[in-house]
Amino acid sequence: MDKITEQIIQRRMHGLYLSRKCDDIVELASELLGLHCWFHRNVAFSALIRGVGLADWKYALTKTWIHHALHGVAPDDLPTLLALHSGEWRWGEHYKEIADKVINLLEDGIYSRAEMRLLFSDQYDRQTIDRALSPWGGVFCELARLGKVAFRDMTSRDFDLIDAEPTQTFEDVLPELLRRFIAAYGPATLADAAWFFGLPKERKKVLFALNMDGYPRFTHNKKDHYYIEATEEMGEIPELTLLSGFDPLIVSYTDRSAVLPQEYKSTVIMKSGICLPTIAVNGQVAGLWNIKKGEPTVEFFTSQPKRIKDTAFDFADNICRKTRQHI
Repeated sequence: MDKITEQIIQRRMHGLYLSRKCDDIVELASELLGLHCWFHRNVAFSALIRGVGLADWKYALTKTWIHHALHGVAPDDLPTLLALHSGEWRWGEHYKEIADKVINLLEDGIYSRAEMRLLFSDQYDRQTIDRALSPWGGVFCELARLGKVAFRDMTSRDFDLIDAEPTQTFEDVLPELLRRFIAAYGPATLADAAWFFGLPKERKKVLFALNMDGYPRFTHNKKDHYYIEATEEMGEIPELTLLSGFDPLIVSYTDRSAVLPQEYKSTVIMKSGICLPTIAVNGQVAGLWNIKKGEPTVEFFTSQPKRIKDTAFDFADNICRKTRQHI
């Protein structure tokens, strides 16, 4: 590993609480601008890896769609984060009609898609219902973008009404959210920020036009990498680190080669897009871990010293025991 890559990993691991600890899951979600939760247990994994306990974690965060995926979000941050994709209803009036009926059902205490499917079965054709109430989001995803609904808690598949409609514009919130992104995820490029926030083409142009003169930077692989100097001592890269599925150290950058060697990419990131929990040795992915049938599993891609293998299993076992109590 060259010296610049080492410095990039060191700074990113510090910013992402992988070489230091965080005490509170809401603080962690706020500083990291959301915790990826395609699978909700990855939020629990991410929190435990970073030193956070899981007491009341199911209700401390709001589970909803931000950026381009499901995240656990600090509730106070939600209107600001939603402003990045603020705008009017995008699905057409037919689905707007269904969304209005969904809101009415939620107000009446009906929270599940399954119940709504039954209630809509004599009003709409099967194809319309499948699209509107899709398990991948459907009208719920659009209502979530508007700050009107979210999942009932971090582990629930049901929805509830919320009041998080953005009051600011994209242009209002972008500079500060970019600053927060660079503080946690830097060194990072503007392309990384655009990817992380899931910005469409026109909003990318606004991002790339921002004045970046106030940020320290260096050029690596012909790209400007921006960062903010840490206010505390920078920790060393840990010899061994467990990373959650969809860990921000891996999925938040357009170029993942600093952490994820190319030869392991297809093993870690499935064709479906699922990113598995991994083991990093000296900051680079070297294996997989998981909890299967209630037991920890550890698998390295190449031979490792016994202390590394034993420590990785102990870390995974510790997470396994703690998640049994809370998931």
